[in-house]
Amino acid sequence: MKDRVTENRRYRLIDALRGFSLLNMLAFHFLYDVYVIYGIDTYWPYYPGVVAWERYICMSFILISGISLNFSRRAYRRGLIISACGVLITLVTAIAMPDQIILFGILTCIGCAMLLTQTARRLLEKCNPFAGAAASFLLFAFFYGLPNGWLGFFNMPLIRVPDALYVWRPLALLGLPDRAFYSSDYFPLVPWVFLFVCGFFLWRALCALRADRFFRRGVPVLDTIGRYTLWVYMLHQPVLMGICFLIFGYF
Repeated sequence: MKDRVTENRRYRLIDALRGFSLLNMLAFHFLYDVYVIYGIDTYWPYYPGVVAWERYICMSFILISGISLNFSRRAYRRGLIISACGVLITLVTAIAMPDQIILFGILTCIGCAMLLTQTARRLLEKCNPFAGAAASFLLFAFFYGLPNGWLGFFNMPLIRVPDALYVWRPLALLGLPDRAFYSSDYFPLVPWVFLFVCGFFLWRALCALRADRFFRRGVPVLDTIGRYTLWVYMLHQPVLMGICFLIFGYF
């Protein structure tokens, strides 16, 4: 019998959930372009409802990516491709929109998290999935404030991290950005790799409960969209900017 965690038959509901997150991302980025890049309301990203919406989109993408690693037969290849796409986005934004440059964005994070988790996969598969999911989520919560200089529980600081650790630019990838660091889309490995691993364990826990059968059915259109997330992500911003150009008539 095939392992329930990795059997070949597609779980279409996962595609649908990814597609739903993708549509939310498209709407968010379009409004970001309108409000921030075109200067209608540059404070727009900081409204509480917008912040919560942005966090949902990011967390859902990373969590679903962790879940999907369970089905990947070429995880290293996939991780390298996604990481390369992240580097490409950095180069394009550095040239075309330097004031909105993306350094260590979500694609870089997901690609690196995939490579790291795949490397540790045999060890992780030996862990109890319920304990693994709980522990990785708690680690995510504990290290959530690391890029801002503290450890604690999400936005509740408990331990101050020494400033001496935030001095070398490359360490921004690990969640230790220096004071001059800026990125319009920043997802360091710490804490986000723990959410990715949480997704990996979460699926295995669902399979242990035999709840995976509920994911066989998809949602029309959404599950189709969800299969082409990377392509849409790479191409959506030029399209959205083109739409904005048609609306506003200038860049």
